[in-house]
Amino acid sequence: MKGYTWRISLILIFIIASCVYLTPTLVDTLPKWWSGLLPKDKIHLGLDLQGGTHLVMEVETQKAVEGSLDLIATDLEDSLTAQNLRFKKIARLGGDKVQLTLYDRGSADKVQALIKKKYPDLETLPVFDEGGFVNMQLRINEKEAQVRKDRAVAQALETIRNRIDQFGVSEPVIQREGLNNIVVQLPGIKDPKRAIELIGKTARLEFKLVDETVNAATATAGSLPEDDELLTEKRTDPQTGAVSETPLVVKKKAIITGELLTDAQIRIDSQYNQPYVAIEFNSTGARLFDQVTAANVGKRFAIVLDNNIYSAPVIRERISGGSAQISGSFTEKEAADLAIVLRAGSLPAPVKILQNVTVGPSLGRDSIHKGLMAGLIGVLLVVSFMAMYYKLSGMVANLGMVLNILFLMGALSALGATLTLPGIAAIVLLVGMSVDSNVLIFERIREELRLGKTPHAALDAGYDKAFLTIMDSHVTALITAAVLFQFGTGPVKGFAVSLSLGIIINLFTSLVATKVLFDAFLERVHVKRLSV
Repeated sequence: MKGYTWRISLILIFIIASCVYLTPTLVDTLPKWWSGLLPKDKIHLGLDLQGGTHLVMEVETQKAVEGSLDLIATDLEDSLTAQNLRFKKIARLGGDKVQLTLYDRGSADKVQALIKKKYPDLETLPVFDEGGFVNMQLRINEKEAQVRKDRAVAQALETIRNRIDQFGVSEPVIQREGLNNIVVQLPGIKDPKRAIELIGKTARLEFKLVDETVNAATATAGSLPEDDELLTEKRTDPQTGAVSETPLVVKKKAIITGELLTDAQIRIDSQYNQPYVAIEFNSTGARLFDQVTAANVGKRFAIVLDNNIYSAPVIRERISGGSAQISGSFTEKEAADLAIVLRAGSLPAPVKILQNVTVGPSLGRDSIHKGLMAGLIGVLLVVSFMAMYYKLSGMVANLGMVLNILFLMGALSALGATLTLPGIAAIVLLVGMSVDSNVLIFERIREELRLGKTPHAALDAGYDKAFLTIMDSHVTALITAAVLFQFGTGPVKGFAVSLSLGIIINLFTSLVATKVLFDAFLERVHVKRLSV
């Protein structure tokens, strides 16, 4: 068994594997027998090659702070009621304060002690008397407000990523930019308007009791009780498409919120053949839902999403088990989108689209054509130079370069990586790196031949002496690629992925593949002078 047999076998395995993984990309229609474990995915193309949508969105972080204060106000109402501490009103004041209106100073001291224990991060401002009542204000300090804003952007980023993943976009780019902005790139998307609506929907789900004591038809915002609000229920006629709005007065305080959901799936009503969304609560939500429905049998329960009422059914009986459904006059697509946003969770604050750029596929085809043309010209120039300057050894280097490109494209396909225009630039750069390694080796071989060594001895010595130099250059380039991948944006990451894979593959082809070609040739043909 010759020493290079295992290396030839390894190279052949890599060639076959690369061709198998590249087949779905190169062949429009796969044969019927191509099934089972054989790969079926093509190389993914980035936004610059495939076209798609580029969005820059701003998270309205101040809304997240205000939402936190609203939750604090609601929690304080429950806590003071549980402690039998009388109060007139608790409400948010502006964008950074909560004001408590109490009846006497004695209650104020007890409330202060409770607040200091429960909310140590909030500042308590001096108590003051006004209109015969005692007023106390809590303020969120600047440091804590910034923490909540940063948390809101991070949570919005994760929520948007979950929604896009469930929407089914291949290889999206979702990343934070600056303090409040999020960049989203959706390659190859067919319905950008629907995607934008899905991404930007706040999706705050709330269950609120309908106040039947107030006539919604004649009610105005100024005439409502303090704990009520006026919302509308929109219904679309499936036959005519006409939209009607029905006003409803509901309690401001939500009994249950979407944070308690564990799942949401689209279903079809077998009786009316209409889509609805089936939801499941976690253990806390199931317990609350059971208690609320038991205490309010015969009353209407409004299901509110982003201050729009989807439906307001009458609670016929106690509902146990933690399951419910959201029905309304929406299409199957609308029901599917609603299920997606409920599963992915609500945004902690609204998002505002600052930039919306749609890249057409024609630009992508033009980019691919130019990129491939540049790569082809680069390859031809390198091949010509190596053949003329290094003769037959140069042709071995050219073969190694071809293997390099084949292995890289196969690896991109196997790993499901995304090919971008900078990625094509990395492949062209890899062509230069491939022959550069061989140039180092060939120059060392020439030095050994000048010392009078035999072709085989000069070959072994040339590869041995060039080994450390090639390893050092490739390791430093790999570190650079890793830094680009870690801190770069989408296109830069595409460049870093192609470059990293290319560096690793080039080490194999330059130190193993070309060496085995020389060894196999010298084993069969006894030459007195090496063509290098």
